[in-house]
Amino acid sequence: MSESLTGNVLVAQSGGPTSVINASLAGVITEALNHDCIEEIYGGLNGIQGILNEEFIDLAEESQQTIRGLRHTPAAALGTCRYKMKPSDLERILEVFHAHNIRFFFYIGGNDSQDTTDQICKYAEEQGYDLKAIGIPKTIDNDLPITDHCPGYGSVIKYVATTVQEMALDHAAIGNHDFVSIVEVMGRNAGWIAAGATLAKGRSQDANAAPHLIYLPEVPLSPEKFLEDVQNVLKTEKYCMVVVSEGVTDGNGNYLGQASSATDAFGHSQLGGVGEYLRALVEQSLEIKARSAKLGINQRAAAHCSSETDNNEAFMCGQAAVQAAMAGQTDKMVTLVRSEADRYACETSLTPLSDVANEVKTIPSNWINETQTGVAYPFYKYALPLVEGEVQVPYEQGMPNFVKLAKNPVEKRLETYAMA
Repeated sequence: MSESLTGNVLVAQSGGPTSVINASLAGVITEALNHDCIEEIYGGLNGIQGILNEEFIDLAEESQQTIRGLRHTPAAALGTCRYKMKPSDLERILEVFHAHNIRFFFYIGGNDSQDTTDQICKYAEEQGYDLKAIGIPKTIDNDLPITDHCPGYGSVIKYVATTVQEMALDHAAIGNHDFVSIVEVMGRNAGWIAAGATLAKGRSQDANAAPHLIYLPEVPLSPEKFLEDVQNVLKTEKYCMVVVSEGVTDGNGNYLGQASSATDAFGHSQLGGVGEYLRALVEQSLEIKARSAKLGINQRAAAHCSSETDNNEAFMCGQAAVQAAMAGQTDKMVTLVRSEADRYACETSLTPLSDVANEVKTIPSNWINETQTGVAYPFYKYALPLVEGEVQVPYEQGMPNFVKLAKNPVEKRLETYAMA
């Protein structure tokens, strides 16, 4: 292991948080403390925006109790952002790195964040600045390529499947072949989260168990087919439970649930509304009771229902990123590699950031069932190990005892940056 490069660590978080994103942060801090070539460990507040504004905190000054507490605390402890860099930002970032002797950079995020890390790494190389930059995967959407799965995914599907199970018991008590329940979950271009609801069916994957219908962005959905599917379920079941991805489209590629024409910094449409659309369609066309529930931010913040496997792997990814940088690796993202053995096991590897940035991994077509209203057994086999185990969240006076960073600021050394 080569540790000839000496300097400071900077770690930041970006994009939508998960219930285990702070476990990756804890992994970075814990591992960084083991290496003499690392002098200081800084956290960038609010992702790349905080770096541009030179807003750093000293993570080495945080108590060990707080660092351990990150393992069971949801949301992004450092703050996050959705900011698309401009070419001029790269010059500023390198200026900041120079000023604080940042030689090791770790960015925890999804598709767009990996592209950001790739750009920074390549610019530093062009300018002759010695920097080791490693991306750490994070997304509940599970849509990063190369890696078998993403930290954050196991926990979100554990929560979604649990919620579906609980709702199904409620609906069984009130339905009389005349009730439709629609659960809208996240998932813009890939249906991994919605597919995970199939875990609620249990090991038998009984077609008559809830959720009865699952709709994914990978398969266009026509209103006519949806109504026909619902009616077929109600012929035999007391209620029909539907799980649908927010990114489901019609045959022309239009989002059924596009809330408005607004887009974010990366040009992504603002979604949210497909559940209400389908609810209104049922009530107007079939004249029966329908309800919709939108699982929004609670999907990614439900630490009380997160997966121990997911948490451990998120921590492992943070550790692996530091270890890779210490070994001289750069411009790579940590990946999770599943063992081919019958018993589930997972280890880390690395892949070039350019192979990950702005790419989307969708559900294989042979993992979608023949009726295109759910997933096949290979998906169940893939997803089940990812939800195993429970994170032990400590409680105080009946409420979860989450931690907060002290956030001792690092002194700024540059003039204020004018962000557009």
